[in-house]
Amino acid sequence: MADPKGFLKAGRQVATRRVVEERLKDWNEVYPDGIGRALLPIINTQASRCMDCGIPFCHQGCPLGNIIPEWNDLTWRDDWEGAIERLHATNNFPEFTGRLCPAPCETACVLGINQDPVTIKNIEVSIIDRAWESGLVRPQAPEWLSGKTVAVIGSGPAGLATAQQLTRAGHTVAVYERADAIGGLMRYGIPEFKMEKKHLDRRLDQMRREGTVFRTGVDVGGALSGEDLRSRYDAVVLAIGACEPRDLPAPGRELKGIHQAMEFLPQANRFALGEKVEDQIVATGKHVVIIGGGDTGADCLGTSLRQGAASVTQLEIMPRPSDSDGRALNRPAGQPWPTYPMLYRVSSAHEEGGERVYAVNTKEFLGDDEGNVRALRLVEVEFVEGRLTEIEGTEREIPADLVLFAMGFLGPERPGLLEQLGVELDGRGNVVRDAAFETSVPGVFVAGDAGRGQSLIVWAIAEGRAAASAVDRFLTGSTTLPAPIRPTDRPLMV
Repeated sequence: MADPKGFLKAGRQVATRRVVEERLKDWNEVYPDGIGRALLPIINTQASRCMDCGIPFCHQGCPLGNIIPEWNDLTWRDDWEGAIERLHATNNFPEFTGRLCPAPCETACVLGINQDPVTIKNIEVSIIDRAWESGLVRPQAPEWLSGKTVAVIGSGPAGLATAQQLTRAGHTVAVYERADAIGGLMRYGIPEFKMEKKHLDRRLDQMRREGTVFRTGVDVGGALSGEDLRSRYDAVVLAIGACEPRDLPAPGRELKGIHQAMEFLPQANRFALGEKVEDQIVATGKHVVIIGGGDTGADCLGTSLRQGAASVTQLEIMPRPSDSDGRALNRPAGQPWPTYPMLYRVSSAHEEGGERVYAVNTKEFLGDDEGNVRALRLVEVEFVEGRLTEIEGTEREIPADLVLFAMGFLGPERPGLLEQLGVELDGRGNVVRDAAFETSVPGVFVAGDAGRGQSLIVWAIAEGRAAASAVDRFLTGSTTLPAPIRPTDRPLMV
């Protein structure tokens, strides 16, 4: 274990971010020289706080089952090669989760019962960043080829994890992506200030060297039909995500200036990457209203501030979460340790500005004479006996020149590929799969949000690894690939 008294000698410390005034002037990561470098002076001490608790609940909190106490100990001992070996044993892409995951492992940390939990996420990202810089991340090409072929549709974290595992198992894998570059929402949905795309690109280079083939700009379900896929490949894996956005059909929805977040963010990310964007939706000089209080809403907030918005207001229909620090003794009722509690959290984007308004519902979008949105009519709401109820006399208007919907997603897109393959969908619109991640169509599998519903990046990677194990068994009759989860597994989250 790490220092037996480490948790008694040191408190929790995280990396210091750049000052707000500086980071709003660029699109770079909010940490100086990247989070991995920012953590180096403190990371050994933080790793020493892991307390060898006997039953590490962080394993249960993490869908990947990361061997957290072991790589904490190795980090404390400056054994970086051993640490990255343990980390890669369960996680294909720790540079993604170390930046983007909300860290359910930390809320399950035993130290978090009555103290601040171990900085697991920060230790994770420091290990992988150090490994890349030290040349410890190398291609792992298969020793032999099976002669079997697999098509993976979608290049988000689930698709990439599936592809890397199956390539390393000796199968010939092609990843199809309809966008012009690989990465899914990690490429054009996640802003640069949260994860610079160089981290994605160097992992893709490793995968190419291992033998994975990437095909971009392919309209699967259009020019390439589902029937073509099934005839060309021995197995097909659907990792198409849950991209059907939730809409808000309030009066005035047809006004100009109202957009889905995934119309706004990809354009901003392309611009930040130096691409030319025609007719870009921009927040410059506008009163921006973001409907939705989650991570996507925070991404819209940080992006709008960098574009020079006149004001940014983020709306949430739910009441303001608790200010509890997350320790077991201080948690809200009904959210016991080690579940992931619903707390008031401040992301880097929230530090930078904007206003957050809770417990309100949008009644109407108001427009000007030219058909542009100019304001929102809101009403305060509360839950009475489990039902959402408007509070009389609380209606008001707020200015809005640009409205962004960040209210989540309703499942995968149905037209096209899913209809052509004829896979069965459940009542929520997700692709039905059995215990082996296989759909109702033999030889067609599903991984990630398309089968689970909208979820976390760490769940997507876990699903990709598990689906790869199932596909390998389907193709060869047995497998040595790990399967960290089953389709029925659910997070320790309320």
